[in-house]
Amino acid sequence: MKAEVEALVEELKRLRKAGVSRVNVSDSAIQALRKRSVDKGVDTSTREAVLSSIPERVRSADAKDFDKVFTDTSTETKRAASQSGGPKLPRAPLVNLVKGDKQAQWEALREQVMGCVVCKGRLKEGKKLVFGSGNLDADIFFCGEAPGIEDEDTGVPFSGPAGDLLGKMIGAMGLKRGDVYIADIMNWRPEASTERGKRPPTVEEMNFCMPYLKGQLEIVQPKLIVALGATAVKGLLGAANVKNLRDVKGQWTEFAGVPMLPTYHPSYLIRNDTKRDKRSAWEDWLKVMEKAGLPISDKQRGYFS
Repeated sequence: MKAEVEALVEELKRLRKAGVSRVNVSDSAIQALRKRSVDKGVDTSTREAVLSSIPERVRSADAKDFDKVFTDTSTETKRAASQSGGPKLPRAPLVNLVKGDKQAQWEALREQVMGCVVCKGRLKEGKKLVFGSGNLDADIFFCGEAPGIEDEDTGVPFSGPAGDLLGKMIGAMGLKRGDVYIADIMNWRPEASTERGKRPPTVEEMNFCMPYLKGQLEIVQPKLIVALGATAVKGLLGAANVKNLRDVKGQWTEFAGVPMLPTYHPSYLIRNDTKRDKRSAWEDWLKVMEKAGLPISDKQRGYFS
């Protein structure tokens, strides 16, 4: 059995490089793999990565069928990944905030995200996971979609042109970026078919990262959330509940017990540089200012009059 387990481990490594994240593995192989991890001192993260590749619903393969199982699973998984936009993921992580002040909790949660095997496994070489940043006592919590190219280079959300515009909009409210908290619904940039290509995250991907976002909300405890873009809104409210951003844009709802206002993503305003869309977006921001108790001048009210 030792030789078969060694072969299993090597095959798992090969499949992982090929983009396969789930395979059929027998109970006997699982037990042998557990024993190997103890006997040979396999580190915890490697053991977790291997075991998380095994779906709970499939534990029936026999050792003599490994070659066939691997071939069938590789084909099936790649087909499913192609249809869904990415490989299947394990269940979402558990987040239990540590005791201590907000800074200690934030640092511990960030460390958990940076050490997440699933998140790290979806990074391209040389890229970074993206975690929220800003004022941990902020009244306003901005939630974006998925990291962009610049974000995965810096590890900070809204680092590119959309971030520049977001900063200007925050400034127009009479605030600085450091006065608010900004996070994305995702911690990694969903892999696309081209280097600069982009695809929205799948529901499964957003659901996996959701505990990390909720953890940040629990730490910051903002007065309100601004959901930026259709993807963020669908991820927070549920894709089945939001067919089109315009159906909910500018209307107060809530997420995790916190008032939430859906509005345009800054990148949308860059692509659609019309006075109508800018006015519509600014009307939403005025609602945010009113809800947050910020002073509003006549100049601010009349920006697009």
